[in-house]
Formats: sequence, C-alpha cells, structure tokens
Amino acid sequence: MRKTLFYSLLFGAFFWSFTSGPDEGLEERNQILFNMIVASIDQQHYEPSAMDDQWSSKVFEAYVQRLDYGKRFLLKEDIETLMEFETEIDDLSKSGSSEFLDVSVKILEDRIAYTQTFYEDILAKPFDFSQEELLETDYDKLDFADTKEALRERWCSRLKHQTLQKVADKIQRQEKAKEEKDEDYEEKTVEEMEQEAREKILDNYTKWYGRLAKIDYQDRVATYVNTIANSFDSHSSYFPPKDKEDFDIKMSGQLEGIGARLREKEGLIEVVSIVPGSPCWTQGDLEVDDAILKVAQGEEEPVDVVDMDLSDAVRLIRGPKGSEVRLTVRKGDGTEAVVPIIRDVIQLEETYAKSALIEKDNDKLGYIYLPKFYTNFNNTGGKSCAADLEKEINKLKSENVEGIILDLRGNGGGSLQEVVKMTGLFIDSGPIVQVKGRYGTPRVLSDTKRGTSYDAPLVVLVNSFSASASEILAAAIQDYGRGIIIGSESTYGKGTVQRFFDLDQALPESMSDMGPMGSIKLTTQKFYRINGGSTQLNGVQPDIILPDAYSYISTGEQEEDFALEWGEIDPVSFEAWQGAQYKIDRIRKRSKDRIDQSEAFSDVDKNAKRMKRERDKSLYNLQMDTFIEERCASKEEADKYKDLFDVALEFEVLTLGADSEYYNSDTSRLKSHTNWKEGLQKDIYLEEAVNVLQDIL
Repeated sequence: MRKTLFYSLLFGAFFWSFTSGPDEGLEERNQILFNMIVASIDQQHYEPSAMDDQWSSKVFEAYVQRLDYGKRFLLKEDIETLMEFETEIDDLSKSGSSEFLDVSVKILEDRIAYTQTFYEDILAKPFDFSQEELLETDYDKLDFADTKEALRERWCSRLKHQTLQKVADKIQRQEKAKEEKDEDYEEKTVEEMEQEAREKILDNYTKWYGRLAKIDYQDRVATYVNTIANSFDSHSSYFPPKDKEDFDIKMSGQLEGIGARLREKEGLIEVVSIVPGSPCWTQGDLEVDDAILKVAQGEEEPVDVVDMDLSDAVRLIRGPKGSEVRLTVRKGDGTEAVVPIIRDVIQLEETYAKSALIEKDNDKLGYIYLPKFYTNFNNTGGKSCAADLEKEINKLKSENVEGIILDLRGNGGGSLQEVVKMTGLFIDSGPIVQVKGRYGTPRVLSDTKRGTSYDAPLVVLVNSFSASASEILAAAIQDYGRGIIIGSESTYGKGTVQRFFDLDQALPESMSDMGPMGSIKLTTQKFYRINGGSTQLNGVQPDIILPDAYSYISTGEQEEDFALEWGEIDPVSFEAWQGAQYKIDRIRKRSKDRIDQSEAFSDVDKNAKRMKRERDKSLYNLQMDTFIEERCASKEEADKYKDLFDVALEFEVLTLGADSEYYNSDTSRLKSHTNWKEGLQKDIYLEEAVNVLQDIL
C-alpha cells in the first residue's frame, strides 16, 4: 500500500509541472525524467536539502568537474558561458528544462572535436626529455586553460609525461633483463623505446576517442541526472536501465570474475571493496583504494582504462573461470604494480564465520573471523551469520578459552537482522540500534532473547573498512561496555540505508512509450547508536587505536563528496553490561606503551607517513634523468616496507579439535585453512588484540 501511494504521489508531482502533451521527442522524455527525479527525492529522501541557489551552485560545480575533470577540453571562456546557469539549475530542474545540459553538451563536444585535431600531431614527433619542465598532475590545483594554444600546450606536457612513464618502464625492464642475463631480451636504444611508447599512446588515444564517440545524448543525460541525485548524498544515484541491469548482475554474485567492487572517481577506476572468498581476495595483492590503470588478458598487451567508462572497464576485467587478467594498479603510496589474478567464482566457504585457537603464555584464547554479515532471505534453512557465530562460540567454549577476539576488519556489513541477533549473543537483552526514517520516531531494534551465548572477556577488532552492520555491532558492544574495541582511528562511517525505486512503475499507461526510465536509489534511513549518536561519517572510534597504513590519509565516508553529516537523536534506555568490568584506562596505557616500544608499529607509522607524502606528490619533473632518479628513490623507499608483516609472532594459532576432521578430509580445504593460519601468525594487529585480551584477564 505504501509503495503504491508513493508512485501515485510521484506521478501527481511530476504531472503537475508537465504542461505539454507527451510525444516521442527527447525533450518531452527528459522533462518527465527530471520531474520524476525531483519529485522522488523530495518525497522519499531521508534529508533532502532545499533546491535553491546555494544547492544549484553545488550541483553546478560537481557537474562541471564531471564534465571535464582533467581540464583537458574546456576553456575558461566555456566555463564563463556555463556560469550563467550556476544559480539556475534549481529552477531548471523543477521545470524539467534541459537547457543547461544541452548547452554544456554542445560546448564539450565541440572542444573534444578540437583536441582531436592535434593529439596525433603532438605524438608524431619525438619528445625532448633533456630540458627541465615541471608538470602539475593534481587537476584541482589547475585552472582551465585560457586559450586554445594554452590547451594544446597542456596536452603536449601530459602526453610527454605519459610517454616518459612508458620509456622509464622500458629502461627499468631492460636493466633488469641485463642483470638476469636474459638472452631472449632484445636490447633497444632510448630513441627506439621513445618511439614505441608514442605509438602505443597514440593507439590508446585513438581507441579512447572511439569510446568518446559512442557516448550518446542519453549517456550525458544520465551523468547530469546522477549529479543531481548525488548532490543530496553520496549514496543516492540514478541508474539508467542499462546500468541498473549491471547493478543487479553484480549484486546477484553469479558472474565469474575477480571479486572486487569498483567505482569510477575522477577519471580513475578505484577498488571500493574486496569480496571475501573471491579470486583477488585469495591472491591478496589487490587492495581497497587501489586505482586500476590498465587491464591485460594474460600476456596480451594491456589496455589503458584511465578515463574509461566504468561499465567498459568492468567488461575487460570480467571473464570466464580459469582465465587470467593482469591489472596494473596504482597503490595508495603512488607506486605501480602488476597484479595477476586467475578469474574464478567466489568460494562461499571463505565468506563464512570461522574460528581458531590462540595460545600464548599458557593462556588459551579464541579467535573468530567474520568477513561479512550474511543471511539467506529465500531459504529458511540457509546460512545465517548469527547462527554460525553462535556455533563458533560454542566450539571455542568447549576448548575452555578464557576470552574471545571477534575480527570485523574489512567487513563491509550486510543483514541488519543478523547484526541484531549477533550482538544479542554477547548481551543479556536490550536495544541494539535505532533506525530513523525521514518522518516519525526512530524504530528501535532490540535483542529480545534473554541470556547470553558468551559472557567472558571480549575484544572486537575493526579497521577503516569495517562498515555499516560492522559499525552497528561495534557501537553496541562499546555502548554496553561489553567489550573493548581495538583498531584504526575510526571505522568507515557508513550509517545510512538505501532503497531502489523503479521509475517505470510511476509511468501511467498513456506514457509507457516514454520508458524505460530506469531507477533511482535513495537514502531513506539513518542508523543511530543506542547512546543517540550516529555512525554516519564519524564511524566508531575504537577504545584502543592502532597505527595503520591509512593513519594520515582520509578514507571511508569522509572521502565522499556529498556525505550526509553526523547527527544525534535521543538515546534509548538500556542497562550497561553487569559482567566483568574492563579497566579501560589501565588497559589503554599498557597498549600504548607496547605500541610505542614496538619496532613493527614504528615501521607501520613511518610507512603511513611515506604513503601520505607520495599520495600528496603531484609535481613531476619531465627531465628524464631526474624523473627516473625520483621514481627509483620512491620505489627504494617503498621496498623498505615490502616485508613489513613478514614476521613470526609470539603466539601460536591452532585448529580447533571440532574442525580437524573437516579440514583434513579435503586437501584444497586444508591448504586454504593452513594459509589462513599462517597469515594470522604474522598479524601484528591480532597480536596486539591478544595482548589486550591478556591485559583484561
């Protein structure tokens, strides 16, 4: 009933402003689409901002950036022309007008055509790498070019930089071949390498312009509408029909590929999350925040995916089971690496809760790893992470462990119902989380089952990629005083709920020929802790903070352009944990003393500062010797920390007696389990969690 009412109201809202009779023209279709988007946001978004001149300026800035992020097409005079619309987008959106969109598309296409007239000429001649020349690669620090001549010069410098990068790669490969006395390697002069590099870049740009030519008007409409949707918050998006199909396929988990969730940001394809049990998770070298620069099918020539549409890049990365894809990625510290991955289906077993026994100094401790929150909505007999966690707890209790470490690092969340049940395993009963919609009072989700499955000391491990449901669990454990949270400076900060609305369902029969319209994903609810504070943006701050690679780099929700703010509502009544109390100040001081004296954590901090420096570096010298010297120095410094975690620690990880037969009965299963234990044995964060648990004891 509620859904039907929404679509009735939605149609009424956009029909009110749609004055001309619908026909098959694009103008009429866009007018309907714009009105539907505005109406759905106005009626359903959790916290819609006022569509006024201030909002218009915000949308204008974001749209112009998306139109030409690299500032390689538009001139200052173009921006001045578009500025006439800076405070008009609100009025245009409400009226369903596409005037600003049409003007911007015409200007952009003219400038793309202009740059296409000279890039071949630039790449036809050798570059001179003997002269000192500085190139700024941070586009935010650049203004748009004043003239066509200045724009051409900017292109010349960037193409020179790209060529220099390839030449430097070739020189380093040749030097390595000489060191290894590779007789099959064909030695070449720098001039030959430079020519090959220019030819390859020319080929890449020719293909890139081919892709640009395939971007049609409706693609431009989608970008514009998506910018409007994003401006209300970073998780609200418009999905044209084709993109919604891709989203559904991705969420179904049936495609064979590498198992990473990707997004397009500022011209780069970034890794947002790694799916536990996936090929790239097993391979281990691909990390969240890596930027994918090139994609190669096995030993074939790699394809440059910078500035490529996300769906096109994903098609290159996907492939049949057993085939190899090689990703050239830029790491968080600015260094590049080639990551070879054998495509496969996700190993579901690796996504489930599993446990191990940890022994140190005659203490017997339990460890449970939960990579994600899962449930089977369609099968009452399917897997449930809360039920699985309870099984692991019972297995550890049978081993007489004195405390448990619950590892939620990298857990991106999942089922809300499961996290409520799961938290209930550790508390007697009571509220777990508040879920607030736009209207009415917050809905309190509670554990109603009296008693606990586990009432001994508890430590929860998190990091900056623990998100959503993980944050709810950590927050509840912290608010009840049930356990100690340990990890990164804060968790991810994703404290909102989204819902899809099919716009075609709002179209009356008389306008069905205008479809398909696609869907819109809107933020409709927000999570709040039982103490009243939101997990949005700020995440959960652990009781004990450990240095990590992202200590000096913004990650998570804070990195999103239009993230909703942190908020606070009334707390709910709850009874704090009455079991063993944690002397948190004493435990925190002991942990700090260990961290301060730890050589490993000292190196982690040094590496984090190095990563910050490398990420902030944006000015490059295009003189070849200087460029190669700086690159080698960066690599040499990075190599110091390559084996940072390759150390054996002073505790032992053991297989539970209840699991021995399960793992020993299958060779591949045993190998995977052994590799997992060996990784834990070198985990300095787990070691500190063990130390904290011993401090509690």
